[in-house]
Amino acid sequence: MVSLTWQMVTEDNLDIAHARQVLDEDHYDLKEIKERILEFLAVRKLRVERKGQFAAEDEHPDLIRKQREGVILCFVGPPGVGKTSLGLSIARALDRKFVRLALGGIHDEAEVRGFRRTYIGSMPGRILQMLRRVESRNPVFMLDEVDKLGRDFRGDPSAALLEVLDPEQNSEFRDHYLDVPFDLSQVIFITTANWLETIPDPLLDRMEILQLSGYTELEKVKIAQGYLIPRQLRENSLHASEVIFEEAALHRMITEHTREAGVRALERQIGKICRKIATRAAEHGPSSDGTLPTITITVDNLTEYLGKAKFYNEVAERTERPGVATGLAVTAVGGDILFIEATRMAGNKGFIVTGQLGEVMKESAQAALSFVRSMSRDLGVDEDFFNKSDIHLHIPAGAVPKDGPSAGVTIATALASLLTGRLVRSNVAMTGEITLRGQVLPIGGLKEKVLAASRAGLDTVLMPKRNEPDLDDLPDEVRQKIRFVLVESVSDVFQAALEPAPPPGNSIEPNQIVASATAP
Repeated sequence: MVSLTWQMVTEDNLDIAHARQVLDEDHYDLKEIKERILEFLAVRKLRVERKGQFAAEDEHPDLIRKQREGVILCFVGPPGVGKTSLGLSIARALDRKFVRLALGGIHDEAEVRGFRRTYIGSMPGRILQMLRRVESRNPVFMLDEVDKLGRDFRGDPSAALLEVLDPEQNSEFRDHYLDVPFDLSQVIFITTANWLETIPDPLLDRMEILQLSGYTELEKVKIAQGYLIPRQLRENSLHASEVIFEEAALHRMITEHTREAGVRALERQIGKICRKIATRAAEHGPSSDGTLPTITITVDNLTEYLGKAKFYNEVAERTERPGVATGLAVTAVGGDILFIEATRMAGNKGFIVTGQLGEVMKESAQAALSFVRSMSRDLGVDEDFFNKSDIHLHIPAGAVPKDGPSAGVTIATALASLLTGRLVRSNVAMTGEITLRGQVLPIGGLKEKVLAASRAGLDTVLMPKRNEPDLDDLPDEVRQKIRFVLVESVSDVFQAALEPAPPPGNSIEPNQIVASATAP
């Protein structure tokens, strides 16, 4: 108890211009989060400058709701977009100390609240232990990977965090080992997560959610030029004049050698090039002045350092065959494209769905089939078609679990393409859920999905009309490059996604049709 930081605090640097400069130096873009930190600083600065000016409030203080001095933020986004490093940058901007606790794999709630003194080997919880080590009562405290908390017979650690992350309660946090109140109200708590779905709702309600989406190709190039390349040159003991990366080579690295929402894989590729150059320097030795001749990384010599391309435009390959469409998905690494394939064989009203799907997507497939069957006359399909046919719907990459409430539109498009033999436009991606009445329902994760369409080289996205306000969150670069078609019904989707019917002489036999659409 004596070694705890009861009164030790660090004085905040309330210079907003300094904070803005530090945040811009360390991270590219992330405007929303930077503005939130500057707002916190501005409120603190006004509170110090105007202390004592509000006499009426000072005479009649609020006895129920205490004045909040800290802040509780939750950064949510795919790996590699800068969530953890942003906490360090915030601490540097405020001149506060920084402490990080990794919550991944913690199962015991005593790790957070401490062990009772009746147990042998009991000790305080990690919250107070880290505050003691950092020697400050108001640090920036990062709780990393809050969505990876475990839960078993030893208790629920997320329940123990409810008091820690509640600004109304944490001014009197009681650790089981100490059993005396400790004030956590001045700590800036920052949690990070890849998913919101696995965080319990009561805990989620106590935090201010700030979304970090993936980066566009142009943003990745800027990050590489301003942050990744200088860091890799320093780590590999190279001078800036010895290695030059052309912008076209960076674009090629992003599209053909990495596929991610963040920039970790891109930095690894840059580091790989720098290590090869450093190896040559160590073998052959530098010039007489101690430096290497300048090496320029271009599109032509990129294969020499990184080998052949690992990724290619899969959409272009698939669209060479009739009946192929592209849809959009949200995954653990941001947005991605995912194909759904449908084929027909002789049978009797059978319907098979494969690809390791969750219950939500299986139900979407059933709803989509029922709707397409109800529209068979409008689509020009013989009513006896289903009596003589079995339909198999498959989502490739069967070892990868897939689920989500936005697959209906693309499944319906795949089935319509199968039944009619009409090609699906090769430049179109789609997302949205449907009802049995043919309405298109809104979806989540639109920004991640649109960024995935942009990375895949698609220029048209079909999306629910009720998601139109979400377009404001997209970067200007993406909005200028992609045409958005707002749809309210599945009929609108078919009209925008399907090519005109082929001439009678060029029609494709039903058992040769493979229709694909992408699931969310």
